[in-house]
Amino acid sequence: MAFGVRAFAATGVPAAVLTAAFVLAQVLAPAPASARPVTVLAPEVPPMMSADGTGREASIIGETLAACGHQVRFKVVPFGRHWNEFRNGAAVDAVATIPAGMAMPGARSVPYILYRNGASVLKSSGLAVRSLADLAGKRVIAFAGAPDVLPGLRAAIPSFEDFRERADQMVHSNLLFAGRVDAVLADGLIFAEYNRQLQEKARLAGGLPFDPSQPVAFTAIFPPTPYAMVFRDESLRDGFDRCFAGLKAQGRVDAIDRAAVARYAETVGDRYLSPR
Repeated sequence: MAFGVRAFAATGVPAAVLTAAFVLAQVLAPAPASARPVTVLAPEVPPMMSADGTGREASIIGETLAACGHQVRFKVVPFGRHWNEFRNGAAVDAVATIPAGMAMPGARSVPYILYRNGASVLKSSGLAVRSLADLAGKRVIAFAGAPDVLPGLRAAIPSFEDFRERADQMVHSNLLFAGRVDAVLADGLIFAEYNRQLQEKARLAGGLPFDPSQPVAFTAIFPPTPYAMVFRDESLRDGFDRCFAGLKAQGRVDAIDRAAVARYAETVGDRYLSPR
C-alpha cells in the first residue's frame, strides 16, 4: 500500500487523502477472474424490491455486487416464499432479506439494509399508537412471518381483537382504507408505496369502493430491523461484505436510503432513518 501512495505523491494531494483513496480503491477493486452473474432470490416488497428487480434494496445489492465485478439477476417471489425456496435448494446463488436470528443454510453477509417497521392507522380513527399495547382490542394485519421478525408481536397477538398475516401487502392498505382493520404493522415505505399504487388505481378506474387518499399516520414503534444476504458460496459472501464496506464508506448506501425515504416523506415523516 505504501508503494501505491508514494506513486501519487507528486500530485500535491495530502498524504492522508491519498492513503484513504488508495484504501477505498483496494476495497472496491473487483476480482475479474471470479466475476460472474449472480442470481439472487428476493421478496417482492416495493419500493424495496419490485417485480422487475428495481427499488431501494435492489439498488444496494446490485451496486454492491457490481463493485465486485458481478452482474446481478433477481428472481423475485412473494415475501416469505424466498426463504422457503432457498432452504429447499432453489438454483440461485443467494437469498436476500434475511432477518437476524433466522436459520438459513449458507454464508451470512453483514446487514446491508434496515427496514423500519411500525404501525399505520387512519388519522380519522384518532388512534395514537406508541407501542403494541395501544393495539389491544384492535384488528391488526401484518406481513407474512411478522411474528418471527417484529419484537414482542407474538406475545401481543392474544391481546388483539383479530390478527391476520398476509403476504400480499396491497391487501393491508385495502383493508385499512375499507375500515376492516384498525392498524397495519409493516415497513413504513412499503405501506406508503402500496397506498400510492391504490391511489393510482383509483384514478385510472374512476374510483374504488373506499377512499385510498384518506390521511394516514405511521409510527415507527419497532427498532430498525437489519437484514442480511445468505450466499451458497462463502467466497461470494466475502466479496459482498468487502464491496459493501466500500460503498458505505463512499456514502453511496446512505444516498440510496435518503432518496428512497424522501419520496414517501408525507407518510413516514423524518423518523424513518433515525436510530430509534
